[in-house]
Amino acid sequence: MQPSMWTNIGLIFRREVRDQLRDRRTLFMIAILPLLLYPLMAMAFLQVTQFLKRHPSKVLVVSQSPLPTDPPLVIDGSVPWLNASEAELLEIEYMETEFPSPAKAAAQASAMIDDRTFDAVVCFPPRFTEYVDEVQRQALEMKSAQTGSDEESIFDLCEGATAETSPAAPNSGEPDLGYAANEPLIYYNAAIDNSQIAFERVSFVLEQYRRKLTIDTRKPVEAAPVVASPFELSVKDTSRPVVRRAHMWAKILPFVVLVWALTGAFYPAVDTCAGEKERGTLETLLSSPAQRIEIVIGKLFTIMLFSITTAVLNLACIAFTSSFLVTQLSDVLGNAASAVGPPPASTFLWLLVILIPISALFSALSLALATMAKSTKEGQYYLMPLLMGFMPLMILPTLPSVQMDLGTAIIPVTGVVLLLRLLIEGQWSQAMLYAVPVLFTTLVCCSLAIRWAVDQFNNENVLFRESERFSIRLWLHRLFREPAPTPTFGAAILCGVLILLIRFFSSLTATMPASWGGFVIVTLITLVCLVAGPAVLLANSITSEPRKTLLLLRPERWHAVPAAMMLAFFLHPLAMALMTVIRRLYPIDTAALEPLTQIFASAPNMWCLVALFAIAPAICEELAFRGFILSGLRHTGNKWRAILISSLFFGVTHGVLQQSIVASIFGMILGYIAIQSGSIFPCMAFHAVHNAMGLVATEYVPWIVEQYPDLGWAFEQITDSAAGEPSLYSYGPAIIFLSCLMSAFILRWFSTLQHQRSDEEKLCEALKNQPIQVAG
Repeated sequence: MQPSMWTNIGLIFRREVRDQLRDRRTLFMIAILPLLLYPLMAMAFLQVTQFLKRHPSKVLVVSQSPLPTDPPLVIDGSVPWLNASEAELLEIEYMETEFPSPAKAAAQASAMIDDRTFDAVVCFPPRFTEYVDEVQRQALEMKSAQTGSDEESIFDLCEGATAETSPAAPNSGEPDLGYAANEPLIYYNAAIDNSQIAFERVSFVLEQYRRKLTIDTRKPVEAAPVVASPFELSVKDTSRPVVRRAHMWAKILPFVVLVWALTGAFYPAVDTCAGEKERGTLETLLSSPAQRIEIVIGKLFTIMLFSITTAVLNLACIAFTSSFLVTQLSDVLGNAASAVGPPPASTFLWLLVILIPISALFSALSLALATMAKSTKEGQYYLMPLLMGFMPLMILPTLPSVQMDLGTAIIPVTGVVLLLRLLIEGQWSQAMLYAVPVLFTTLVCCSLAIRWAVDQFNNENVLFRESERFSIRLWLHRLFREPAPTPTFGAAILCGVLILLIRFFSSLTATMPASWGGFVIVTLITLVCLVAGPAVLLANSITSEPRKTLLLLRPERWHAVPAAMMLAFFLHPLAMALMTVIRRLYPIDTAALEPLTQIFASAPNMWCLVALFAIAPAICEELAFRGFILSGLRHTGNKWRAILISSLFFGVTHGVLQQSIVASIFGMILGYIAIQSGSIFPCMAFHAVHNAMGLVATEYVPWIVEQYPDLGWAFEQITDSAAGEPSLYSYGPAIIFLSCLMSAFILRWFSTLQHQRSDEEKLCEALKNQPIQVAG
């Protein structure tokens, strides 16, 4: 009896599903990666939000006569009746002067906004105070007449107020701006983000001011419109249509171009690497006289060509489509057609110039990822993680509160987008000021990406990786029945990601404790259970030598522990200087740290702070990052790559951007000490002394400067840009020079230690010294 059609379909279906599930990388990209990718993206966006600094808006308030004093609008450059967080967002300069002609007033306001002297200008009409006084008098009469008058008489009073407070006649001799006495005028520029933000803040303040000037008559607004709304706002946009159009395209085109440059580079990269593996032509290419780096550069130029071509063709299509669309809809859009017209001609020139370095970066990364793939199907799975990784850096410049400064200029991709925005908008001076750091950062990233691609081509295990059949039963058997002495590279990455995810989800539900005791409990639970816990648990579960995995071994030399403590002591001035630079590049929101500062102040003594913020993190964090994670990453055969990846995990775990940068840098020093000494104990000693020095310096350096003025040469008082007051201290140049000298000497001593190399490192070193033989 022949099997039925549905039986055959079921057999084929089960076979294909089983084949797909046996491929470990395919299974990871389809099922596991989405569970990890989006929480990690959420963590990235939380880091990105730390760039969203709310800058104060500079506003000029102009009036010919004093403004009403009950309530006052401006006192000493601020609005007195706003709360502290709202008041600090407005820097107001008040001026009483004779008004010029309307055209001259508009030109002066536009010039001050364009050259960034002010973000907005508010002009109160000459008879504004008289008008408000008259409206309030009418309102008081209405309120007193409510007890003996009917609704019709109240309405008559309102009509009278409207008539008596009408604007002055043209021949009255009183200067005005062409508006009624009850219409303050707001000048702003819609093509400047700061000016738009200032307009929104000023509109909010004036709306609140209007409500405060209103006297409650206990009657509906319809019965007393002029009393319910003492004045109306008049708005004038000083931007030109061409500038508004450039501003609109400056937000759209860089993002679109970068996305197409990335996608245009990825698919040719997959075809030139994974595709050649499938076609069997890669071996022929490798057997040619060309060196590996020559092959990589040749492929890189090919991918760059397609990347730039894809972006240029999309730009041309956007320009043609927008021009055609505006032409067809000009009758419908009217004056609005100028705001949605094609981008300025110079836009395409700047995009082409910037495309060269950015396409080189995308092409090198795509080439390295495509080299890892064994097939085009697997290579295509890598596009989404790569795109999602760059997405926060592309979205960040589109936010209105993000401005070009040195801090944002050195962020990869973000600095490029911001530079393009300045060039498209015609802000040449500011663009040239930050062009060098933007291009330098991009070129450094390009060189690192190219180096990674070359390393991938020099790794035979990557180039000729066979299909990996995956079986849960065999994997569990090898994991628990035949554990390796130390974790694998994948296990180390899994541990790092697991720690990040646990910290992320715990931060969503955790709240700041109100007392010192509660803060101690939360901090210890976080360090012991959420950081050290996963590493210790995995070390005892999937490895046969947990002590070796966690580096709980005696150092190669007993001098390593005191040497690490001395290194932390001498590096402290450099750490303080580095933190000062980072705080200037990326100011810390002091308001957000206020609850934490209060908890610190409630600590019983300094020893409690040292135990909680120095000793406990030194033990728990080192077990995780220099213990389990670094031991697994050393299977790559490159100690510096293992140190870099483990330090990045260490930095991101801290959450706060400023701490993350410093922690990543010092994490590399800790990783180097761990590998050179072969033990985690020198790392713990370094970590504890480093954190303790920061606590002690913050507490006692101001006291030392005050008690011993003769030591002032050793310290420098700096201004915290976030707090706006000289509350921080840094070390002087002489101390920093001595710090560099002694630190270099101790690091040189660590370099002489005979570090323990993993089996993979020894194997890679042996293979590196042997020539590669290709069968003839």
